[in-house]
Amino acid sequence: MDRYDRQTRLEGFGSAKQALLQQAKVLVIGAGGLGVPVLQYLTAMGIGKIGIVEHDVVSITNLQRQVLYTTADQGKSKVEQAVKRLQQLNPEVTHIIHDTWLTTDNALALFSEYDVIVDGSDNFGTRYLVNDACVITGKPLIYGAIYKYEGQLSVFNYQEGATYRCIFPEAPESGEMLNCNDIGVLGVLPGIIGCYMANETVKVITGIGTPLRNQLMTIDTLNNTHLTFNITPVAANRQITSLQTNYQQTVCELEGVQSLSVQQLNDWMQRDTPFMLLDVREDDEWEICHIPQSVHIPMGRVLQQVSAIPDDVPVAVLCHHGMRSRAVAQRLTELGFNRVYNVEGGIHAWASAIDHQMQTY
Repeated sequence: MDRYDRQTRLEGFGSAKQALLQQAKVLVIGAGGLGVPVLQYLTAMGIGKIGIVEHDVVSITNLQRQVLYTTADQGKSKVEQAVKRLQQLNPEVTHIIHDTWLTTDNALALFSEYDVIVDGSDNFGTRYLVNDACVITGKPLIYGAIYKYEGQLSVFNYQEGATYRCIFPEAPESGEMLNCNDIGVLGVLPGIIGCYMANETVKVITGIGTPLRNQLMTIDTLNNTHLTFNITPVAANRQITSLQTNYQQTVCELEGVQSLSVQQLNDWMQRDTPFMLLDVREDDEWEICHIPQSVHIPMGRVLQQVSAIPDDVPVAVLCHHGMRSRAVAQRLTELGFNRVYNVEGGIHAWASAIDHQMQTY
């Protein structure tokens, strides 16, 4: 037990919790930006069995954030190189290679072999497939996502709690899409979010602390803000009994969603341009600060109040930093709204660049 000495010394952890880790079976979807830190820390902490679903090869563009790999690994299988390094880190852990993409054909069988599913994927299709397979097999889902300088995470399908569909009810339709690689990501961000995901995994397995059940945490690394929002569970989302025929979706953003800077937003206001400014932040955020011309519909209630959103003028969607508003804008585009804009940087950017008297948080 010398390997785990520092964590077994912890009050409230000890050898009993370590034994739970060693008995646990965790499946990690993806060995990329989010998957790498999850795999490194779960391996180091002594999870008994870790399965890895990954079918990609190492690229030079991965190395800025996927620090498990080296320059010499270019062109080699990610999952094979990952297991090679992870075994060097801790040979007491059993690593299972699943050198394949996750599909409707293999998801249910794979998930049935593990206790906890950790989703490190980078596209909507896989996220919905993972969610639905977790609901069907009754597995808790550790979720993380990143966008530019901001990340979010949650624990779904845990103790009858909310699922991914409770906050993002439907996936965007397939069609013309923007390239995920064009958006960019700061190298340290997936490491930060991935470590949080590993932490939530340990909490679920051992029962320590309070997992992010029915909560979504957002982390803005530029401004050092951590916010946690409540998610209302929808019972119907836990009644899924079969997978969809097709989850193919390898994109980051619908082409119909356009970016709008706060300077452009201000110009629209000054010119009295007809449009709707939709603020999708939570009630407590709205109370702190808001733009007077905006209409407030929290993210979780947008679909229920979609009839209040006009389809004959542009709709600019605003949140704190631009991540939640982007997801809402995508959904509105899928519903047929033709001129939907995501306000980049959100109300924080508005306060920084336009209204210097506005209270920030």
